[in-house]
Amino acid sequence: MKAMKIASIISGIVLAVYAIMFLVQIWMEAMSWTLFFKWTLTAAVIIVVTFGLALLYREYVEEKEMKKEKYLD
Repeated sequence: MKAMKIASIISGIVLAVYAIMFLVQIWMEAMSWTLFFKWTLTAAVIIVVTFGLALLYREYVEEKEMKKEKYLD
């Protein structure tokens, strides 16, 4: 489904950027740990919300198609 593909791309980009930021933080401590923790929470929220919305959209579209094909009343 198109929504899941978009969600996967967005989540993949966020994860890749976060992984790079994580390695830089561990090896060079580029920012304060408080700011890094905030970035960690932000990345987690973006990933969860993106997949959550994609799943909701997919379920809505599938149910709509099933009603259209008379599988559901």
